[in-house]
Amino acid sequence: MAGMQSTHGGADGPGPGAADLSTYWLRAFLEVAGEGSFTVAARRLSLTQSAVSRQIASLEAALGGAPLFDRLPRGVRLTAHGRAVLPHARAVTGQLSRLRQELTDLEGAARGLLRFGAFATADVALVPRAIAAFRARHPGVTLTREEGFTGPLLTRLTDGELDLAVVSTTGGPLPEEAFELHHLLDEPLYVALPAAHPLAGEASLGLARLAGEDWISGSAEPAGTLLDAALRHGFRPRVAHVVAEWTAKQGYVAAGLGVTLIPALAAQGVRQDVVLVPVHDEGTPARAVYAATARGRSRAPSVEPFLAALRESGRLLTG
Repeated sequence: MAGMQSTHGGADGPGPGAADLSTYWLRAFLEVAGEGSFTVAARRLSLTQSAVSRQIASLEAALGGAPLFDRLPRGVRLTAHGRAVLPHARAVTGQLSRLRQELTDLEGAARGLLRFGAFATADVALVPRAIAAFRARHPGVTLTREEGFTGPLLTRLTDGELDLAVVSTTGGPLPEEAFELHHLLDEPLYVALPAAHPLAGEASLGLARLAGEDWISGSAEPAGTLLDAALRHGFRPRVAHVVAEWTAKQGYVAAGLGVTLIPALAAQGVRQDVVLVPVHDEGTPARAVYAATARGRSRAPSVEPFLAALRESGRLLTG
């Protein structure tokens, strides 16, 4: 196994007699240096003394021929050249050992980095519960999270800037040719109304009855938001206020400035002066929530256990 290149020779390559340094030679060197004996080093390495002597001789030749050990009547000791080599040999073998451990940890999803994104209301309960469960099982993995709408999150996934994205759709198909979609849950939609709104006492509402309302949305354009459902019901909602945060949307509703759609994932955090009424329209599907990964791309080892944590969190929320 070659560990590091000899520095002999010019820019075109090694000169005569130069060789790659074997990590086996370096390991033998460190054992002999540590034990002060070829015999003891050979025993620790499960080799013959002559095999260890050949490895040290090969290392000396690769480094220019100077002896690395003075042979004494009892044992050996490092020469000046040997003392110069010692810290470098330790550094090289230590770095390779750390590399092996890191690769082993990655295969077991014990370490590494997982980059994921999620839409806003998934952060109310679905994602935090999944993170808590995942961290309890894999404390060595670093999680980075960003928030965004489904479209931009899928773009980030395509560009390789995310390993996984928690996304949603209210009926419009997601591009399955580019993504593997892992279904997490379906959630009903509610319309949030001011407490004094004439429709606040209804058991359920069809979206068509709200066509004339002012709407509060995270985007001025309904496409890609919960208001997609209104477009499919034949009216374009009048977005009076663009508000990103769910808590802020509720404040606007409570003040009588409009109405907004709230998915079930966010319903548990609704304030007291806002009324939630279920949306019942046939053909208005429950919002489907997925974890998306890029199709045809190798996944980070921690993706699968994080998917499992998301599924568990989804079952707890819908069970």
